[in-house]
Amino acid sequence: MRTAVVVGAGMAGLAAAGALARAGWRVTLLEQGERIAAPPTALVLWANGRRALEAIDPDGGWAGIAAPLPDGGVRRPDGQWLVAPRTRSGAGPARAVVHLEDLYDALVAGLGDLVEIRTGVPVRTVRLGRGRRPAVTDGSTVFEADLLVAADGIDSPVRRAVAPESVAVGSGFAAWQAVVPDYRLPRLPAEVADGGETLGAGYRFVSMPLGARAAGRGGMYWVATAAGAPRPEPPATQLSLLRRWFADWHAPVGDLLAATRPEELVPQEVRELRPLPRAYGFGGGTGGVVLVGDAGHAMPHHLGQGACLAFEDVATLAALTANARPGRELHEAIDAYSRMRAPRTTSMVRQMRRMSAVVQARGRLALRARDAALGSLRPRMLGHVHGLATRWQPPD
Repeated sequence: MRTAVVVGAGMAGLAAAGALARAGWRVTLLEQGERIAAPPTALVLWANGRRALEAIDPDGGWAGIAAPLPDGGVRRPDGQWLVAPRTRSGAGPARAVVHLEDLYDALVAGLGDLVEIRTGVPVRTVRLGRGRRPAVTDGSTVFEADLLVAADGIDSPVRRAVAPESVAVGSGFAAWQAVVPDYRLPRLPAEVADGGETLGAGYRFVSMPLGARAAGRGGMYWVATAAGAPRPEPPATQLSLLRRWFADWHAPVGDLLAATRPEELVPQEVRELRPLPRAYGFGGGTGGVVLVGDAGHAMPHHLGQGACLAFEDVATLAALTANARPGRELHEAIDAYSRMRAPRTTSMVRQMRRMSAVVQARGRLALRARDAALGSLRPRMLGHVHGLATRWQPPD
């Protein structure tokens, strides 16, 4: 039987393990943590992410866990509109938001009997060469297989072994996320109940409703970003800082921060890969190594495309390797995967960097220019991303 080792049991790793198992691979899923746990946050699914999940697991029930995401528009901190909300138009499914606990539950449920989960396994070395099957080791146990899938995030030791030119660098800002459950939500005015985005001088706040069924308790998901390095203080102190920084912003920013508890706050060091890896597949032995998700293309979350691209990676890999036998066929499938993913990822990262420059604008002149142009600039950027998202189809 064909064998695969998937390194990392986050979203990309769980999706990859389940997809390969459904295609008849025997999979070992390695996780360095002591358990598989979803971060208590949420993510946006564009059309490409939803389509990829449906290709990965047609019976996953993805529509039941995702809530449609309305366009809440963009405001200044004083509440004035920069871009008014618009009624959605165009082809393809609308964007949706999903709580990560629901997503993880669905991905774990789809693993099946051909997946063996090993937790507490930090990968330390990688073996890839002629005449031997690819392998990783934690220093005491060797895990070898025909296919090695690196889904181990931005600090991936597997990527460092096969693509050392690609390194993680800071993106110039820090982020905080949280979900305020529905029973603790403040009463929100109708004009802000659909969430939205607010841009200040180096600061950004985004909120989005999760729907009543999310994680069994509904609620509102929010993300705040600020220029500068990550904060070293404990969550309670960081939450106090956020409340001070955003104190004068329009509703519901202050209300949501006031309703957030320190244990719900998820600080994040925002980093990205520069340059991107020269390839996303590396042949060797009976098969080779592929990079998926943040291991191959970590990026800031301004466009909400990181997870969607990860699911694209998995859907593409599953389709190309579905019938590939170890040896020449698997080598060809890995090469095809790399050729398909490299230009796609480069295009999306380019759009993300353009959006990042807009979001992080600072200084009076830069802000004035951004605010004046945002009404036409943002729809063009989002329209381009929307086109990239809706046009993507999993390979046959």
